[in-house]
Amino acid sequence: MGALHDGHLSLIREARKENDTIIVSIFINPLQFGENEDFNRYPRPFKNDCLLLSQENADILFCPNREEIYPVSFCTSVTLKKLEDKLCGKSRPGHFSAVATIVLKLFNILKPDIVYFGQKDFQQTVIIKKMVSDLNVDTKIKVLPIVRDKDGLALSSRNAYLGNDERKDALCLFKALTKAKHMINSGITLNREIINAMKSVINDYKSAKVDYISIVDQNNLEDTENAKSGDVIALAVKIGNTRLIDNYIIPFFVFIFYSFTSFLIY
Repeated sequence: MGALHDGHLSLIREARKENDTIIVSIFINPLQFGENEDFNRYPRPFKNDCLLLSQENADILFCPNREEIYPVSFCTSVTLKKLEDKLCGKSRPGHFSAVATIVLKLFNILKPDIVYFGQKDFQQTVIIKKMVSDLNVDTKIKVLPIVRDKDGLALSSRNAYLGNDERKDALCLFKALTKAKHMINSGITLNREIINAMKSVINDYKSAKVDYISIVDQNNLEDTENAKSGDVIALAVKIGNTRLIDNYIIPFFVFIFYSFTSFLIY
């Protein structure tokens, strides 16, 4: 949706390694903003976005207007009933239906061979992959790692909303995920215990309010009872009036290590 940062640019750089022509779309999709959300104030630094894309040697910028995408007669939407009402969907009803609809329209218009998404919007990537599979869309989806600032904050266009103190408080998301990672590395896998510890980290920050913290199966987004390899720890936190998301995918090696350690003990 524009307001490009190094997370977006990392997708372009990876795409350049594997493709002949790179198309970047910018469209601030009005349908995916709920009532009282930030559509009207969402950052729109279009000239700077164009400069960044030029520096990265993107070949084509596709930037349609609202009337081209949603003509007056438009009345179709995509729904993924088992996925869109979980995690962020609980507090943003209709959001992921709007995301799936615009993404499918872009796929149909541009007919890309490969599309690159960032892991930060993890639920979105799961929904897009499922849509592509269910509707036989001939496009390959690649998800690339989260790009973070030096202090660990996941890059986001909405970070621009944060004041100085809020910017410091926003680190609570990364610190909570780091706490969870350390607990899992020490052999603690009960999700309830991990989530409570993460909430304690976040609650120490004045401007932070937890929307949700969940540990889910990465394929169906269902809550799990005990953390296991491949599960996703996902959270959304409001920092003042700004809602931020982040996540961590539990790696396989942690559980190999502890299984091997247990074997040695026995």
